[in-house]
Amino acid sequence: MPAIITNKFRRHNAQQFVESFSETANTVYYMGLGRPQAYATSTRGDSRTDNEGTDTTPLTPVDSIGDEFYYFDDLLAAKRITSSDVSFAIPRRNWTTGTVYDYYRHDYGNRITGTTTTQSANSGATNLFDATFYVLNSNNNVYKCLDNNGNANSTVEPTGTSTSILTTGDGYKWKYMYSLSASQQVNFLSTDFMAIATDSTVSAAATDGAVNIVKIKTAGSGGADGTHTGVAIRGDGSSGECSVTVSSGAVTAVTVTNVGSGYTYAYIRVADIVAAGATSLTGTELDCIIEPKGGHGFNAVDELGGFFVMTNTNFEGAETSASGDFTTSNDFRRVCIIKDPDSGGSAATATTLRGVKAILTAAGSGSFTVDEKITQATTGAVGKVVEHDTSNNILYYMQTRFNNAGLDSNGNLTAFSGANTITGADSGVTRTPSTSTSTVDNVSFTSGYATAELDADSGDVIYAENRAPITRASDQTENVKLVIEF
Repeated sequence: MPAIITNKFRRHNAQQFVESFSETANTVYYMGLGRPQAYATSTRGDSRTDNEGTDTTPLTPVDSIGDEFYYFDDLLAAKRITSSDVSFAIPRRNWTTGTVYDYYRHDYGNRITGTTTTQSANSGATNLFDATFYVLNSNNNVYKCLDNNGNANSTVEPTGTSTSILTTGDGYKWKYMYSLSASQQVNFLSTDFMAIATDSTVSAAATDGAVNIVKIKTAGSGGADGTHTGVAIRGDGSSGECSVTVSSGAVTAVTVTNVGSGYTYAYIRVADIVAAGATSLTGTELDCIIEPKGGHGFNAVDELGGFFVMTNTNFEGAETSASGDFTTSNDFRRVCIIKDPDSGGSAATATTLRGVKAILTAAGSGSFTVDEKITQATTGAVGKVVEHDTSNNILYYMQTRFNNAGLDSNGNLTAFSGANTITGADSGVTRTPSTSTSTVDNVSFTSGYATAELDADSGDVIYAENRAPITRASDQTENVKLVIEF
């Protein structure tokens, strides 16, 4: 049975996702950074191996229930994404001189009467939102192209913020939609995507069902030359009128003189053009371009195809103003979004959450090196060093479900515990865990040990991306923009 999922469904899903960031019913999202260790071929406890690629060419994450558990094993920390960190987005298209832009049509993809051929744009697009019908100018204003002057090159940049249709010197007609604010430029403008929003002034000036553009599909012949006025725009709307110019017997121009309102379909009869003075005109076919619901500029998110959502999250140094959860001593190779995780057995609400475990140790000489294997006497526990804070004598570590990275010699993931000595495989450094119950550098220890603030395997990982290593530093900020297409 022929069927289609429409672009409206995509917009609905995007809308629901954006709205969920503002809901109070315990829907929270965190962006996590993880994977400090290099990609390699790793061996599980059952001797199976996982090929994870290399740091140069990491493999695409696998969408499986099993892999979701592994994402938590090497998660460094996570930061909450708030409603102000989210925006609808569309592909960025900078206005460039010499480019032929598509113009807005309501019927791209429709089958042309009497044929199986579909109405397509100059670019070849058969869907409005694949067409290049909007631009971002050098002042960060966004415009919709309503007419491209017969597929001519655009050579005059559209400017200004008038709510009226702008005609530039190259014959293009543009509709100003909105301007990117300073905040949007910083947070939601990337090389490939840009924020989208509706300008309330433009929206208020829009006319529902107006007809601003009429295109000549077939010029016809035999008509009396001249400009013939008062030609009615017929359909289900009212008051629309245009003037039709005939030269050498054929229609050469149509100018809308009254845009009318309320049209969801519209047409111009040849008989009305003839009655207006173009006697004997035949074979003419004109296309009235139907505006989106509410009119051009009424809802930019709908009109420009806002079924992309961009999230913007800054990771500033170690985030010391919160709790120092994000280490700057190690790099990361994975970005993920976690929906509704827990912290300490309850729904997470904190701004940042530490994802690694920690041990408070006695003072000593030397320092464990990042990513080295550590083992513990008596328990046989195995882990990997994430950071060694020698100033506070805190050893941050993780345990993954691979040999020599979390699994002991028996293939079990055994917890570090007690005052048994911990030894670094590469550095040779040893430390004795403390038995103190205290809070040091915002980390709460019970008998010398602290669990991760983010409960492992809680919530749902709804996005995961493997990437080449990103080196961190205390004086730098990583800005992570993710674009999700619905």
